[in-house]
Amino acid sequence: MSLALLPNPLLAGFTGAFEFIFSKQESSVTGGNKVGGIEQVLELAWTQVELSLLALLLAMLIAIPAGLYFGHRGKGELVAVGIGNAGRAIPELAAIVLVATVIGVGFPVLVLVLALLGIPPILTNTFVGVTQVDRASVDASRGVGMTEPQIIRKVELPLAVPSIMTGIRGATVNIVATATIAPLAGVLTLGDFILGENVYGVNGVLAGAICTAILALIFEFALAGLQRRLTSKGLRLQQAQ
Repeated sequence: MSLALLPNPLLAGFTGAFEFIFSKQESSVTGGNKVGGIEQVLELAWTQVELSLLALLLAMLIAIPAGLYFGHRGKGELVAVGIGNAGRAIPELAAIVLVATVIGVGFPVLVLVLALLGIPPILTNTFVGVTQVDRASVDASRGVGMTEPQIIRKVELPLAVPSIMTGIRGATVNIVATATIAPLAGVLTLGDFILGENVYGVNGVLAGAICTAILALIFEFALAGLQRRLTSKGLRLQQAQ
């Protein structure tokens, strides 16, 4: 759609949002002090990236080994699927409020909460990916003398990469999006713009949403590229057929 066809208020809103991102704006609430600008945007974006990456890594460290173990044994389907369904049913804000009430607020607490939200899709997809590996390949691996850990590492894990990465990509989008409510727990991310309309104005809210969307897209494209590199050429050709 051409910008000329956009409604004037909508076009003006996006223009104001991009001005907010790249140049500081005066805020009457802060006593005339300027807010926004690329420096503040990058500072908040970096905090959100750091928070999201640490949470994602923690979720992967917990979920992938568990999914590989249960999937290899062919047991624990109720556990894997149950955790996945429970994770989708828990409201993100409620989880943050609950953990903050019990443990407290701060960066480590948010990493833990966001990791808990990222575990279900990674665990479920890892489990499903391993259970869908051709059993003939697994039996052949045992036949040539591979140990069970070797089968997991050299056979099941490589063949389950597409499913595992799908879970990681879904978890990442969820984590990055949920990190916008981190200011409610005392950690300033891009969500500070979205939640602080009284300080940053409508332009700040829209700017925060735009930056968060861009951040999510960057993660998505990066993980899609990583998935392609980790997926064997033979498996890619098989999926393309």
